[in-house]
Amino acid sequence: MVGPAITVKVPPGDNLMVHKALDMAMPGMVLVVDAGGDLTNAIIGERMVAVAAARQLAGIIINGAIRDAEALRNHTVPVFAAGVTHRGPYKNGPGEINFPVAIDGMVIESGDLIASDDDGFVCIPLRDAETVCALAEQKFRHENENDPVTGSKDWIEATLRRIGCEIPARTGG
Repeated sequence: MVGPAITVKVPPGDNLMVHKALDMAMPGMVLVVDAGGDLTNAIIGERMVAVAAARQLAGIIINGAIRDAEALRNHTVPVFAAGVTHRGPYKNGPGEINFPVAIDGMVIESGDLIASDDDGFVCIPLRDAETVCALAEQKFRHENENDPVTGSKDWIEATLRRIGCEIPARTGG
């Protein structure tokens, strides 16, 4: 999943503003919802992910719980969440859309680039996106050009010397 964030801050267990953000989101966006990490009530489930798919969202991140886990696992829209519960959400509000949110200390603003794979997601501030993408492509090329099994390991000794680490000589067998 890759796309610009649309951020939503909601009270724990409440998804009223998430419904509104789904209506506002443009194709290719990633819905990023900060529900305080609370796992008591689900913020989204299968029906809301169907709406996200119809709106052609790139994905959803929930700092809170989801429900309908099996359906979401098999859906075309990727969903990251802090946990799963069977309890449905409240719809009392209030909340905020397009204001900065923080998930585990990572600040995300609307428009920032969200990128993910099966291991998790990162936020690349919009102002840094061009530089970070160029560095990522450089890293990708470097890793493809250097075999981890047969490639040079000189960097290991150089790094150990640089940080002042002494390695004893190998003895005995």
